[in-house]
This record gives sequence, C-alpha cells and structure tokens, in this order.
Amino acid sequence: MSKIKVRRSLAVTMAAGLLPLFAACGGTDDGNGAVSGTGSGSGSGSATKDATAPGGQAASQSSGDLAVPADADPETKKQYLVENAIAACMKKKGFDYTPQVDAATDASNGAFSGADYALAKQYRQKYGFGLYAAAVYPDDPKAPNSKASEETPNSRYFAQLTPAQQTAYTKAMGQFVIDGPNSGPTDGCVKDAQDKVYGPGKSAAEQEKEDAAEAERNRQSGQALNGDAELVRLAQAYASCLKKEGITVSTTQPTGIADAVLFSLSSQMPADGTADMDKNTAMPLLTKEISAAMKDLECGKEFRAAYFPKLKAHPYTGGGKG
Repeated sequence: MSKIKVRRSLAVTMAAGLLPLFAACGGTDDGNGAVSGTGSGSGSGSATKDATAPGGQAASQSSGDLAVPADADPETKKQYLVENAIAACMKKKGFDYTPQVDAATDASNGAFSGADYALAKQYRQKYGFGLYAAAVYPDDPKAPNSKASEETPNSRYFAQLTPAQQTAYTKAMGQFVIDGPNSGPTDGCVKDAQDKVYGPGKSAAEQEKEDAAEAERNRQSGQALNGDAELVRLAQAYASCLKKEGITVSTTQPTGIADAVLFSLSSQMPADGTADMDKNTAMPLLTKEISAAMKDLECGKEFRAAYFPKLKAHPYTGGGKG
C-alpha cells in the first residue's frame, strides 16, 4: 500500500468518524449533561488514554502516544505516527485527542483475517464474519458496526464539549474534501500531521506516477501469489473441503479464496445491513453465519498457514489481474 493511499484512507476514516459529530456544531445544546469521556470536558489538558479502547483500537503507551508495533509494515507504522502527531497538534491548540488505529483495518490482524488460527476461531465462534453480530450484540464493542463499537474516546470527549468548544475543535482538526481520489484534509492538525509524516502533498503528475507504480507492484504480487504451485494446490484442497460442507466458492485463486465465503454471505445481506434488524431476526442469521465461518476457517487452515507468510513477502491489496 502506497503512502498516498494510506493518507486517503486516514482522511476518509476521519471524515466518516468525526464529521457527523462536527455537523452538529453550533446547533447542539449540551443541556442533557456531559457524556463520560477521555478528557475533562474543558477543551484543554491531557487526555486519559484508554488501554482497552473500543473497536479493537490499539492500546496507548503511558505517555499517551500509541506504541508502534515492531512487526508492522512501514505504511502501518506511519499511520501510528500520524495519529500521534495529530494528538500533539491538538494538545497545542488546547484540546485532547486520543490517537487510535483501528485494528480491523490492519490486513495483518489475525483474528479477523484468519492469519492467527486460534484468535480467528475464538472470534468466529461468537461473531462469525461480523456481518450480523451488531444486531445481536449492540452493546459489545468487539461486534463490528455495533453501537458500542462506534463510540470512541474522541467521540465521547467531543460530545461533552460546549457548542462553542465543538466549533473550535472542528476548526483545529481541519476541513476535509470528500472527492474520490482527491479526498483529504485541506488544513488543520490532520493535514499538519500527514505532512509531517509523509511530507507535503504531491503534484497531480507525481501522484499519478506513484499510483501507476503501485498498481504495477500490486499486479506483480498478485501474479506471484496466484502462480505459486503450493498455494494453488492448497487453494484447490480448500475449495474441495468447502464443497463437501455444502459451500461452493466463486474462485479458487489464492488471492481470492480466503474471502470468498465472506463475500458470498455479505452479498446476501439487506442493502442497509443490520440497521433495521432486531435481535430475534438477526440471531438465526448469525447462527448460520457462524456455521459457515467456522467451516471456512477449518477448511482453509492449511492454506492460510502458507498464504499469509507469502502475502507478507508479496503485498497484495486486491484488484487488477493477479
């Protein structure tokens, strides 16, 4: 993954996670009382960093900065550095900001991807692939897209600020442009942090050249993985095992088979996901999902054990002609 795509990813994450809150600035009355959060509610001071933040977010060091995983790839490490830089910038402006990197977005996260069999088994036995868990466990922060998982130290802190403080906080974080490939921050602490870690933004020509180079690296990685004799053999065995379990997958390519069952089930979900689904409706669907997820995990155990080490050597992010 190139740094430009990491920067865009962060911008989209920030926009999706914080802008809905910002939209209420100036028109929100805090008369209902403050929401317990990480800060003091005064808009200044040092935040109390949760070591077990919701949503699988990485734990903070005692200093308040995120501890950068030693085994993380270079681009993931930069995400941590950007978050820490945002926190430092916001502190200078008189606000608390808890740096956070959502583990679910990390391709190396063993529990979600299945790279770590034991963690994946524990996860899937309760949440399946995480498709219907939000409706069954709305108060569980580990259930993807649950109400509890959407609450973060920063959202709690923002909610307890006064309307005037919220407006100032929004300005300090910076403005965002949501425009496809041009999405990103235009000013404020997020832009300052990204520029500090990645350097100033590239010109359109430089960005196009970098994106083309990344696409070529990605294509070559896909070819290497899909042309690997061992992975091809294990993928075929994986698909045969699933077929015996009554599950047919649409691809046996090494780069696609590990997600094939998940994609098949997700394509059958309602357009609005579980938004309008109650627990009684979701429970049988989750039970069915868990069954499929466990069969997928067991059938793909040998394949994943061989695939993920080779994926690390040949980073592949999907798309193209692998």
